[in-house]
Amino acid sequence: MKLAVYSMGGTIDKVYFDDLSNYTVGEPQVRAILTQAGVDFDFTVTEVARKDSLYVTKAEREELRWLIAADPCPHVLVTHGTDTMTETAAVLANVPGKTIVLTGSMSPARFADSDAAFNIGCAVGAVWSLPPGVYIAMSGRVFAAGAVRKNRDRGRFEAMEPAREDTRT
Repeated sequence: MKLAVYSMGGTIDKVYFDDLSNYTVGEPQVRAILTQAGVDFDFTVTEVARKDSLYVTKAEREELRWLIAADPCPHVLVTHGTDTMTETAAVLANVPGKTIVLTGSMSPARFADSDAAFNIGCAVGAVWSLPPGVYIAMSGRVFAAGAVRKNRDRGRFEAMEPAREDTRT
């Protein structure tokens, strides 16, 4: 079993930078998290971007899509910032024959109380279990990519409510 991991940066990789409480996006933390967990599968980590997801460009999303499509591995994990994760998932929606799971965290992986390791664990379980498609694993749940949104007020991801039909006559 092999897992292809692609890193786009985001909060999961942020490093506390200076006395002004600024952060910078550092190296991908997913390698350390998977190694510390003692996983029994091979994985590769490819860094595509090292930035806050608010600054991920269309060209970087297309590069990610191209890299995943060209990768022979059918199981793909993408670590990504939470603000635009759903936008990147939409770009990946038509990559055939792959199970692609995006995840990230609400606080940096380097923080003791981070949700990063939990979300990566959930994403790894999902990538091995689900049929081909694009998914988002956050907040202890796995969502179909087109049916989820980030709720900033509650600090979690949640299913979007389906459109309601007008029942008035």
